[in-house]
Amino acid sequence: MTTILLIIHLLIALALVGVILLQRSEGGALGIGGSSGGGAGGGLGGFMSGRASANLLTRTTAFLAVGFIATSLTLAIIASNRTGPTSILDQPVESPAPEVPAAPAEPAAPTAD
Repeated sequence: MTTILLIIHLLIALALVGVILLQRSEGGALGIGGSSGGGAGGGLGGFMSGRASANLLTRTTAFLAVGFIATSLTLAIIASNRTGPTSILDQPVESPAPEVPAAPAEPAAPTAD
């Protein structure tokens, strides 16, 4: 479950970066999806008007941002609910049973030789 959610999270992040890079900047010089110079053509091959493509990219960005936040929160909740040790270093150390010392020996009675 966590692996699938993490893969979805990474795909959303990559899509979000791509959609943000397609948008026109305020200056209009850095956006890939913006106007390509003179002529009647626009970015995205004249498929949509400038305003329609801006609306589409804005809505797509908002949708991907909501998905990114939702998967981030879900992954954080899943990670906080893990109770078992995740590493061999996190496992508790088992101490050996204490050894009972042997009873002291009785002093031997002196023998008369």
